[in-house]
Amino acid sequence: MKRCPECGRAYDNTMMFCLDDGAELLYGPASGSEPGAIATGFPSDEPQTAILHSTAAPGDTPTRAQIHTTEQTAVFPRGAEAEPQKNLSDSTEKRSFSARRAKPLAALIGVVVIFVGGFFGYKYLTPAKQINSIAVMPFENRNSDADTDYLSDGLAESVIFRLTQLPDLRVSPTSSVMRYKGASTDVAKIASELGVDAVMTGRLTKRGDNLNITVELVDARTNKSLWGEQYERKLSELLTTQREIVTEIVGKLQLKLSGESEKRLAKKYTDNNEAYQLYLQGRFHWNKRTRESLKQAVEFFNQAVAKDPKFALAYSGLAESYVLFPNYSVAPPLEVMPKAKAAALRAIELDDSLAQTHVALGIYYSLFAWNLPAAEKEFRRAIELDPNYATAHQQYAIECLSIMGRFDEAIAAGKRAEELDPFSLIIGADLGNVLTNARRYDEAIAQMKKVIALDENFTVGHWYLGRAYHANGQYAEAVAAYRKALSLNETSFIKAMLIISLAKTGERGEAVKLLGELQEESVRRYVSKSALAIAYAAIGEKDKAFAYMEKEIAERSSRVPTLKVNSTWDGLRDDPRFAELVRKVEQAKMD
Repeated sequence: MKRCPECGRAYDNTMMFCLDDGAELLYGPASGSEPGAIATGFPSDEPQTAILHSTAAPGDTPTRAQIHTTEQTAVFPRGAEAEPQKNLSDSTEKRSFSARRAKPLAALIGVVVIFVGGFFGYKYLTPAKQINSIAVMPFENRNSDADTDYLSDGLAESVIFRLTQLPDLRVSPTSSVMRYKGASTDVAKIASELGVDAVMTGRLTKRGDNLNITVELVDARTNKSLWGEQYERKLSELLTTQREIVTEIVGKLQLKLSGESEKRLAKKYTDNNEAYQLYLQGRFHWNKRTRESLKQAVEFFNQAVAKDPKFALAYSGLAESYVLFPNYSVAPPLEVMPKAKAAALRAIELDDSLAQTHVALGIYYSLFAWNLPAAEKEFRRAIELDPNYATAHQQYAIECLSIMGRFDEAIAAGKRAEELDPFSLIIGADLGNVLTNARRYDEAIAQMKKVIALDENFTVGHWYLGRAYHANGQYAEAVAAYRKALSLNETSFIKAMLIISLAKTGERGEAVKLLGELQEESVRRYVSKSALAIAYAAIGEKDKAFAYMEKEIAERSSRVPTLKVNSTWDGLRDDPRFAELVRKVEQAKMD
């Protein structure tokens, strides 16, 4: 047992200093203690309570241990000053002085311990704030072979698609993250630009049938790695690996999933790895949006459904491809739009929860069946299934609300799409197109300039800018915009638009020359009759223009439903034959 040399308080042998006065504790009886003094023993976890083991005679001067006592218990006020002790020897005074010098050192050590403990407790034990948004970057393709890009891009897109099934997690769309492909990965910058809490990056290397996949998830707010993993797998295990990655991400984000969310996350769209790889290749080519790439996309999607006839995503891909064929001069509407409907209905039969399928079916009803109420039903169903699916809002705006003349709603839907996917070039361009249809030309021009600033080589951006300029009477500016668009991607419809602007600037010779080129093209491949009608109207041959429009209605062209609102047709609007065309379209609605 140890005692305080100043106050006589007793402690067990584990204590070093007195809790009242900081004096160094000594073994044995305290120096200067009087016979009969009360010995106290303090449990180490209760330093303010003493159990009395003897009593003092009545009338004796009370010792420190007897102050504030009950029969057997003394309570010492914390921090009470010690009473002066008499008859202390010189050695005791020296020990007391030494103890007082040790007290500040002990206090300093205690402060350091608390500070260090607090720092590491905060750094490693403090719960992280909930992550509510994430961006999945395109995987870096470590192969020199560009033919494997479908694996690196497709794996990232598959992870994005899976995560979008969680309603409480905002996921940056593929179109927004693809702009970072091939760029250096600055997580903080990417997170700031996309407005997300976390960023996932990845690398993929293919050697024969072997895959090496490395992924890392970083909390961009703290620059702290939440998770990293390396997978050495066979190509045949790609589908399983994708599911594992998603499961790990959800676990590390500590998301609280509802039963419905867990069910959607665990859904298996196919168990056939070959079908899955073919689907990835189809999506890869579909994203390129060129005439040839759309043909390739359909080939891969058809191969995928051949491998797995119940693969709803692949049928959806077919529908999404076929509805684009007429606009990209791949094939006429009568040839491909029925195929689009059949693929969409088959996908819905297999899985009614795919928002993109309902969007494709909505486009079919709008641009081919000319049944706008049915189209609106499909677009609204897509938005109901996935309120964060930007494309659903975009297509609802441009292919339904705008055609109906409900411009305020169309602009609101277009802006909502842009909020959800701010870096999507086509979404931004379609909003500009809606503004042009609404005759808000200055806003349309400003919108298109903003889109082009994101990518100077975006063909549609220059095309729609030219359209806004022309509608606003800025014909020279329109000519320049159309020339730029044609230099990037020569299409029949852009050429027709250039012809009408050239005619307005007095350059009739070049306009006639380009019209001849359009006629030659129409012999070799599909050219929209609307393009020819626009061109003939521009040079004053209205009879030929209306003749081509009659053929366009017979072919059920996607341009026809926009007759009532599209400013491109304003030059024909005063002719009585135009009103008759509009009437025919309204009567030709299909189910």
